[in-house]
Amino acid sequence: MIGRRSGLIAALGTLALAIGACSPGASDGGSDSGSGAGGDVTLEVWGWRQEDAAAYKKIFATYEDANPGVTVKYVPYKADEYDTILRTGLSDANGPDVAQLRSYGLLQPLVASDSVVALDDEVDALAEFPEATLDGARGVEDGKVYGVPFALQTLHVIYNKKIFAEHGIEEPETWDDLNAAFATLKGADVTPLSATISDTWMLPIQQEIFGATTYGGHAYLDRMLAGQASFTDKPWVDSLTTWKNTSQYWEANFQGVNYADAQALFTSGQAAAFPGGVWELAVFSQANPELELGIFNVPPPPGAAATETLVPGYVDGSYGVSAKSPDKEAALKLVNWMASPEFGQAFTEQLRQISAVPEVVPTDELLAEALEAYTANPSPYVTYAYFSSGEPTAWDLASEGLSKYVLGQSSAQEAATHIQQGVDQWFKPKP
Repeated sequence: MIGRRSGLIAALGTLALAIGACSPGASDGGSDSGSGAGGDVTLEVWGWRQEDAAAYKKIFATYEDANPGVTVKYVPYKADEYDTILRTGLSDANGPDVAQLRSYGLLQPLVASDSVVALDDEVDALAEFPEATLDGARGVEDGKVYGVPFALQTLHVIYNKKIFAEHGIEEPETWDDLNAAFATLKGADVTPLSATISDTWMLPIQQEIFGATTYGGHAYLDRMLAGQASFTDKPWVDSLTTWKNTSQYWEANFQGVNYADAQALFTSGQAAAFPGGVWELAVFSQANPELELGIFNVPPPPGAAATETLVPGYVDGSYGVSAKSPDKEAALKLVNWMASPEFGQAFTEQLRQISAVPEVVPTDELLAEALEAYTANPSPYVTYAYFSSGEPTAWDLASEGLSKYVLGQSSAQEAATHIQQGVDQWFKPKP
């Protein structure tokens, strides 16, 4: 680290990776005046993904070319240390100019402390983003948007095309198709589903993948937010049962399977499918370049509230501007560009993720398929996205409650009650 940030980093005792001199600003050109010599300005963009440093260097180089005199440095920290470091960094002018912000409930402490700038009147392109996408960057109390959403994470059943083909299985179009496919694989001594159990943060994800159509997706969420439905009502409780019924197709000793184990079972070809997020595609391809991957979503089971196959998804984070940045004007020009199709296209191509910028279509076929399916029939990640702005969060409660449920230590109703009782301590329905 160099310049005005060096004192902060020394105090934190953390070495940041100052990646490449790249130059962003606004896409309409022009250089910014700022703290640098001769009117040049250096912006720091802090983030929690160290593995993305080289990609961001390439992405920001495009903006540098259009904005002489502006340099940006992507400064990544360890993901499990980032939140603490960011809170400290945003407390004065020695922190970031632009920062990756966590989404939904995890954003709220920064909003409450006035650490980031409201962007509603600063970034015109936000008016084109879907409201559900902006929810990931919105302050719960004031309804303002504090970041430009950068990635959509969609949730699917990822499968091994070669294994499916070897057993004459096609992507299931009905609930009966799904069970027949998994039964065929199990009968051939192939683990149908590589499910994570001991890493409990994955359990709410799996529950959404298999249970979204049972409770009804956004239609049910709207009723929950209005106080007209709850986690303990039949549709939500039944969604837990729907999910757990797939345990007959998990690895034989599933109780001890952690996240890394589940990934390895799938990439090694010992399991035919993996329920998880679209981010796994790049991970799986890197682990085993020979894998032929496909994705599908779970058709509605009998009695489901939804008649269409729903695709759960959520906003992974956003880019926000520090309220204490000494180069706030230049930082705002940068995040305006980050809301543009030019940036969104570069983001999806370089990082193999789904950009949150509207109308950006990935050239990666599986990402494009995931985005098309989500756009057609989106469903929320309820516990993480909409009931995590207070303590205890629904996501933490669900991770705990679903773990006991799937291990046979509680019923579905008891797991749902655990979530609801915790949320009742702070959640107030919308008037």
